[in-house]
Amino acid sequence: MVSHRRPSQSGRSALRSGPRGSAVAAVSLAAATTAVALGAAPAGADPQATPEATRAQVDRLFEQAERATESYNKAGERVTELRTLLDSAQDRAARGQERVNTMRGALGSLAGAQYRSGGVDPALALLLSSDPDGYLEKAAVLDRVGARQSGALKELGLAQRSLGQVRSEAARDLAELERSRASVARHKRTVEGRLAEARRLLNTLTEADRASYDRASRSDRGELPGALSGPGAPPSARAAAAVQAAQRAVGRPYMWGANGPSGFDCSGLTQWAYAQAGVGLPRTSQAQRHVGARVPLSQARPGDLVAYRDDASHIGMYVGNGQVIHAPYPGASVRYDPVGMLPVSSVTRV
Repeated sequence: MVSHRRPSQSGRSALRSGPRGSAVAAVSLAAATTAVALGAAPAGADPQATPEATRAQVDRLFEQAERATESYNKAGERVTELRTLLDSAQDRAARGQERVNTMRGALGSLAGAQYRSGGVDPALALLLSSDPDGYLEKAAVLDRVGARQSGALKELGLAQRSLGQVRSEAARDLAELERSRASVARHKRTVEGRLAEARRLLNTLTEADRASYDRASRSDRGELPGALSGPGAPPSARAAAAVQAAQRAVGRPYMWGANGPSGFDCSGLTQWAYAQAGVGLPRTSQAQRHVGARVPLSQARPGDLVAYRDDASHIGMYVGNGQVIHAPYPGASVRYDPVGMLPVSSVTRV
């Protein structure tokens, strides 16, 4: 995203999603890993540092910030999912409890009727009945009704216990993920401090060096496949609509954890653009790279998602002519850059 020179392989780690428990561990591990990296970052500029060294330090800070943002987004998405599950479980439990109460009332009426009859032995009641056939018919009906209600009550009781377990499990996971999200949010504030330091470092550069830093992504593109030299055509109407949306977003600011419309982070931009085309994408770049078919970079067409770095911690949208639209980093706006600005890890056609 930020380093417009090829970054080293060190410090890269892939975020993996998994079952409910592993999702929490992955988020916590990502936060801890990045926290260690940030803790090692220098607090200030070396007076003897060269412009190249200063730019490299800024690149590292921006890259760490982006990875932390993706971890934060991942945690937030999981919290939202668990809240939905919890609401659904509570709703089903309430409906089940209402049914249980209704059936208990019906069974209570039967018990009351039996009590009012004096609890007469059924055999004696049959002997004393003036209408034995009618009595037997009523007794058979009552037996069937009682058996059905008893079975239903047992079934609902089991269902209620099962729902209680689901609700408790969801509540535990929600609480745990809320704690994880709070931890990532605290870490995010730390990264924001580092970003402020990055801006300060940039301000120590001369105007010419700062301009050179901003131009670097456009100059270090390397050789691109010949198929990417033209505009190309989107592979579908929805891809065309997503490209148009991304083009409308050019110039809007990069914002932490934002997915539009006033600002974006990298995966927030691609998610929002495809939402304008009626297509729902996951929140993180790591998940977005898996939503469609993989294609070679040489066959990229407008609307394809281009993920960067081994861990897919940055993503943009290919728009033709060897260009992507992406949200680069804090302090910059959504813009066009060469598709080869960073190491490409995958190209996905939605």
